[in-house]
Formats: sequence, C-alpha cells, structure tokens
Amino acid sequence: MHIEKWRAALPPDAWPDGFPEVGSVWRRDVFAVAEAWRAGAAAPRQLLSAVLIWGYGPIGYGPWRATRSLDGDPDGKRLAHALEGLRPPVPTEDALRTTYQRLRDPNESRLPRLGPAFFTKLLYFAGYRRGAAGRQPLILDSVVRRRLPVDAGVRRESGWVSQEWLAYLGWAADQAHRRGIEPDEVEMALFHDRWS
Repeated sequence: MHIEKWRAALPPDAWPDGFPEVGSVWRRDVFAVAEAWRAGAAAPRQLLSAVLIWGYGPIGYGPWRATRSLDGDPDGKRLAHALEGLRPPVPTEDALRTTYQRLRDPNESRLPRLGPAFFTKLLYFAGYRRGAAGRQPLILDSVVRRRLPVDAGVRRESGWVSQEWLAYLGWAADQAHRRGIEPDEVEMALFHDRWS
C-alpha cells in the first residue's frame, strides 16, 4: 500500500491522528479511529478517510475517489448527521436503518462516490460492537453479495435498500449465534469464499 499517496491526496483535516504513515492498514487501525470518533476525539471526516484508505487499499484511483467523497462534505456536517445514531454503546436496529437511509439519500447525507458497498464499510466500523447481541452493522459489497444464500434476503445485485441490508444483518446474526462466532466473522468468511 502506498500510504504516502493517500496522505498527499487527502485534505489535512481528514487525516486520522495516529494513523499508520507507512506499511499496511488493518481493520484494527480503522477501529481505533472509530473508537476515537465515538469518544469525540476524531472527526467524522477522519473516520471516513480511515475507512476509505482501508477499503480501497492500493487501488490507484482510491485517493481520487476518496477526495471526491470528502469534497461533498467539507465541514463534516452531513457525515455527523448520518452517523449520530451509531455513537451509543449498542446502536439499535432503528439507528442502523436511519443511518443507512441517510447515507443513501442525496437530500440527507449521501456523498459523491460513496455508494452502499463503501458506506456499509463506514457503518461497520462506526457501529460494530464486539460481543454485542443482535444485529450488527456489516459490510455488504458485490463480493459478499455474490456469496450470500437466497435466504439472506438480498435480492438486488447492487444499490441495496435498507430492508435488504437489515435482512442480511439478521441472517448473519443468526448464523453467528448458531456457530458461536462474531457476525463479522460471517462477513469475512463470505468475502474470502470460506463460508459453507
């Protein structure tokens, strides 16, 4: 990964404090920014940057797309409005639905170049609580979608509505409970084609 290219491309206020300056970016690095955001020590734009750096990784157009998303919310108010329901210790299903809908709606908090495949990454990091029961926000992208069974409730190939995402979260929570694992382990197994 070329983090220096990311650092050069992103606005200075959007770079997360303490984020890796070299090497790789791991989920734990993004979760650290999410914890700082929940504590009021990181801005929503910093959280979005961390998610996009992790999500795009070394893809050459990643910094350009991330900058376009950040330019759509230069003061972070749209993101703050969208994410406000994910700050509590355990976000409710209503908060998950509302946040998803706000990030999908251009009249609410939708940002350029930030469709469901990427904003569910943002929701995952902002709202996931390890060890919490029930529906947890998870990533839904085209790779995960292709590997989901029909009973997971995701019908569209892309552009998923909140009901489909929530159905997937319920399915993943049920699968995780049955197997004694975390819901995000279900998502990771699907992504890496290890789900059976």
